[in-house]
Amino acid sequence: MSHQATMTAYLSAFIEELIQAGVKEAVISPGSRSTPIALLMAEHPTLKIHVDVDERSAGFFALGIAKASKNPVVLLCTSGTAAANYFPAVAEANLSQIPLIVLTADRPHELRNVGAPQAMDQIELFGNHVKDMVDMAIPEGTNEMLRYAKWHGSRSVDIALKTPRGPVHLNFPLREPLTPILDPSPFTQTGQKKHHVRIYYTHEVLEQSALDKMFQDCSGKKGVIIAGPLDKKNLEGKLVLAAQKLGWPILADPLSGLRSYGEKDQVVIDQYDALLKNQAFQLAIEPEMVVRFGAMPVSKSLKIWLESLDVRTFVVDPGAAWRDPVKGVTDMIHCDERFLLEELTQAAFDVPENWLSVWQKLNKSAQNVLSSHMKEGDLLEEGQIVSVLREHLPDQSGLFIGNSMPIRDVDTYFMQTDKRVKMLANRGANGIDGVVSAALGASTVLQPMYLLIGDLSFYHDMNGLLMAKKYRLNLTIIVVNNDGGGIFSFLPQAGTPKYFESLFGTSTNLDFSHAAALYDASYEKVTRLNDLEDALDKAAFRKGLNIIEVRTNRHENVAHHQALWEKMAKQVERDLTK
Repeated sequence: MSHQATMTAYLSAFIEELIQAGVKEAVISPGSRSTPIALLMAEHPTLKIHVDVDERSAGFFALGIAKASKNPVVLLCTSGTAAANYFPAVAEANLSQIPLIVLTADRPHELRNVGAPQAMDQIELFGNHVKDMVDMAIPEGTNEMLRYAKWHGSRSVDIALKTPRGPVHLNFPLREPLTPILDPSPFTQTGQKKHHVRIYYTHEVLEQSALDKMFQDCSGKKGVIIAGPLDKKNLEGKLVLAAQKLGWPILADPLSGLRSYGEKDQVVIDQYDALLKNQAFQLAIEPEMVVRFGAMPVSKSLKIWLESLDVRTFVVDPGAAWRDPVKGVTDMIHCDERFLLEELTQAAFDVPENWLSVWQKLNKSAQNVLSSHMKEGDLLEEGQIVSVLREHLPDQSGLFIGNSMPIRDVDTYFMQTDKRVKMLANRGANGIDGVVSAALGASTVLQPMYLLIGDLSFYHDMNGLLMAKKYRLNLTIIVVNNDGGGIFSFLPQAGTPKYFESLFGTSTNLDFSHAAALYDASYEKVTRLNDLEDALDKAAFRKGLNIIEVRTNRHENVAHHQALWEKMAKQVERDLTK
């Protein structure tokens, strides 16, 4: 068997096994050393491929697909620094538990560490940011090596999908010539799909005695459910049923899905971030128990409040990742969330008196203050952008949320809606890079898709817009342009005026109309409330890439936020004295 025939059989066996194990899409960064893998992926009749010339963008584009679909996605690049550009996306995938299968082509062993071009040490390149790393063997034509290739195809998908989910890295050393044999296609030959490894999954459950003890301890207690970003689909309804049975409120992070899963329910508290900024509220509302699902919510006031509590705290963590930055856990529950919630909804509980009703009353009062505050003035402030977006998002839409101020404003200003809006964000490493690309990746799964992003984050990833132009992707981007790092105006750094603008404010004075023109996007710049509403209405009927740039003022934005919090604090204090 020739070198090319051997390489073709080996790599096609690996690729076929990836697909049999559940891979449906791959994102490819062009390069020479990865040629045989790229060509064979393109040749496969069922694998959907996307080609992104910017590796950093490609990494986040794949992440966005996997985040929106919950399916494993393959990422492929050539040797050298190309792989290093995947690092930010790999780190985010690891921390947010997203299944990526990263394939890096490499020089063969005889060309390593000898000064060969485009060769560097790629072994353990991503360190502990991947769940597994394999330096694959050089292709050989024996049956044993074909079984080896298939075995690693199945194994890589299995590891990526096993709780906690995450990225895996396989490094492929390949010798020249690099062109595989595509005629006849290796994927139409008899026997190619036979003998693939079937993977069966189970869920961790709790013994009945442990369930009985937990439920007994919860019964009749004044408790709260904390719902952060959730890893599983369609848990919202079960969480609501569990809260109703217990008579507890759910403090729902926007990424939990509970604020926008198609129904409104009064057990869902969406104003807790503002309420918990108030000391009088904290003193009046003292829980006896906390049960937390999902990753840690974005709210800083919630985190500070949880740190102040000395109560029984259950953290439901199926992946044994110990996601507890507060370090207040007293009971770590390693089991499947769906299993636990189903058991909760079937159990009987004593309900604490006048507990849930107080939360509901104060939450409703805070909502009224927020609604009234949003109607003040015609010039847009950043909270109003979220409020307007909430009203104009179509049912069954997706919203990707940028880090820094956008995710915090969504937490504060996005009240419950009876529309279905799937909210996504990169809340693993919480970086402002790669957000445009991740949103574009998600847009291939969810439609219509919107992105709310700050100006610096948008600038970081403008290269990613090429994928929208290339594949005619549909995405409406709302760029909140406050001319720099707006979040720093809320932080202690704002108290250092001598260096604040140069080191933290970092004004860029950018006009994004030029970026829109470069990538054939529709573009509008708005400063007033009515103009934003009109722009969103027009974008809803326009295909392709839409960029709406909203100009705001950092200093005025701080004042608007503080005014809202002061109004809410006064209203809470009035309500508590009634």
